[in-house]
Amino acid sequence: MKFDLKYLEKLAKLMQDSELTEMQLEDQEQSIVLKREKETITAQQVLPVAQTQVITQEQPSVTEEKPTEQKSEEPKTSKAIKSPMVGTFYKAASPDAPAFVEVGSLVAQGEVVCIIEAMKLMNEIESDFSGKVVEICVDDGQPVEYGQVLMYIE
Repeated sequence: MKFDLKYLEKLAKLMQDSELTEMQLEDQEQSIVLKREKETITAQQVLPVAQTQVITQEQPSVTEEKPTEQKSEEPKTSKAIKSPMVGTFYKAASPDAPAFVEVGSLVAQGEVVCIIEAMKLMNEIESDFSGKVVEICVDDGQPVEYGQVLMYIE
């Protein structure tokens, strides 16, 4: 995939039309992160994929402060499942389907707990650990940000 100027302009237009604030694209050779601040859209430098790993690891530290405030109300044994992307949170696969999990549900590691729609793609979010759902922090159909806490599992 080569990121040319026309392609980047189309992505910037998509971000503006959909009110997205951040977008990340990558292939085996390169990666690009687009961020919108106020009324402008800026593109970070295209980096090799190996360096992209550092960027994605640094971002959660910036967004961890908000979940910490919410987490203070939860028992210390709770673990947060965070959104790996910007998109729209859904509790179920379709409006008439039952929710993947509810408060009190027991989940196993690797089990699908919700869906995040990003750029018309439905992304299944799996639990990183086993336990009981003690809180769902996001309403169905609500937009979520990268690193935002979706639910707590005890």
